[in-house]
Amino acid sequence: MNKTIRRASVFCLLMVLALLVRVTWVQAYDGRALAEDEHNRRNTIARYAQPLGDIIVAGSPVTGSKETGGDDLRHKRTYTQGDLYASVTGYSSQAYGATQLEGIYGDVLDGTDDRLKNPADLITGKQTAPGDVLTTIDPDVQKAAYEALGDDKGAAVAMDPESGRVLGMVSTPSYDPSTISGTGDGDAWQKLLDDPDKPLVNRALRQPLPPGSTFKLVVASAALENGLYDSVDEPTKSPDPYTLPHTSTVLKNENASAPCEDATLRTALQYSCNNVFAKLAADLGQDKLKAMADAFGFDTEKLDVPVRASQSVYPQDMDDAQTALTGIGQFEVTATPMQMAMVSAALSNGGELASPHMVSKVTDSDGSTLQEYPDGDTERVVKESTAQQLRSAMVTVVDEGTGGNARIDGAEVGGKTGTAQNGVDNGNTPYAWFTSYAKDDSSGKQVAVAVVVEDSGAARSEVSGNGLAAPIAQKMMRAALKD
Repeated sequence: MNKTIRRASVFCLLMVLALLVRVTWVQAYDGRALAEDEHNRRNTIARYAQPLGDIIVAGSPVTGSKETGGDDLRHKRTYTQGDLYASVTGYSSQAYGATQLEGIYGDVLDGTDDRLKNPADLITGKQTAPGDVLTTIDPDVQKAAYEALGDDKGAAVAMDPESGRVLGMVSTPSYDPSTISGTGDGDAWQKLLDDPDKPLVNRALRQPLPPGSTFKLVVASAALENGLYDSVDEPTKSPDPYTLPHTSTVLKNENASAPCEDATLRTALQYSCNNVFAKLAADLGQDKLKAMADAFGFDTEKLDVPVRASQSVYPQDMDDAQTALTGIGQFEVTATPMQMAMVSAALSNGGELASPHMVSKVTDSDGSTLQEYPDGDTERVVKESTAQQLRSAMVTVVDEGTGGNARIDGAEVGGKTGTAQNGVDNGNTPYAWFTSYAKDDSSGKQVAVAVVVEDSGAARSEVSGNGLAAPIAQKMMRAALKD
């Protein structure tokens, strides 16, 4: 064999070996990634080859599947009262993927989760019968929230303070996931994307906003926990009006005739005295306030319920004037309705915050449990005495103060209103907030709620937490407490 032929043979051999190495690499290492790639149509075909498992509310499915008549995508997702439960289920679309519970538990719902398979199925890769996702949602609370929000742009969350179970979660305007579950729903999808009110955004979890005066509950907690004052009935050192530290800016109260000068914490919450809580924030300092806010759940990067909630934020690196403004829930403080429900829940539960969750268990097709989310996994936020004092003050807010629209006959109801400024120079319509708890002593039932109304179409002068948000919270609490 001459030298030229020998070199050509070696080169060809090396090329064959390189090809074999590459094929082996793709099959052994890249195969799984390619199989799971979102652009691999085989995954979509497999997902919709059989009816999907269901998302369950109070024992009944709020999802379903129907045959499409197609050759590959044989089934598509359907929804019962889709608009009502969209903020819980999310959507499962043949064209646009899956979100929220539909996305998180996609492998269970389409039968590809390894926990659903027996050993033979794992070897052969056979698709098995899908499982179900059981939620903690109370349909009466969900319906009450959805109907009360109506055409308003906003959100509402209700949870059981003792167990952490999310009883209701609504975001409006909503949408029907059935309208985008197929492959020919481009117009409906584009309409949702173009809607300036962003119906695809889950405002209850994913829309942090200035919480306004509802944040005063956190400030009051910090004042008691740090010994700045020993009781909600002890007079504070709070001039009215109050000038922000090192500035000439005078902070006024909404109600000029309210008895806010040197008011007690109870009176300050009752009349929502800005001067008291701005002064408290300045006296406490940002480090103590941040520690208190973080104990309630602010600045948590991974709050999964199990859908990931956006981070609620208490800011840092502020001057004294900015710190004072955080005391009334302004400057750069932001919170989701989920977060503000957690504040009321912790106070209602004796100062212990139960981990919020809206899924109780995940099961296989036979109902056997694959995964369970325990109730009552708690962390102490404030002392029991602090929680008791603030509950008493919150009751005063509802019975004698700014939260009268939340009253429920035969139940203990405590709350806090909030009206948060928004926009450049506060030029936009304010956000109306209300966070509260209710207890029925006869039945032992309790509930914590937070509501925000971003825009109701009301005139700016008519926007208030008591006027817009408290009636919604009242209806949700009533639904949760009823036998």
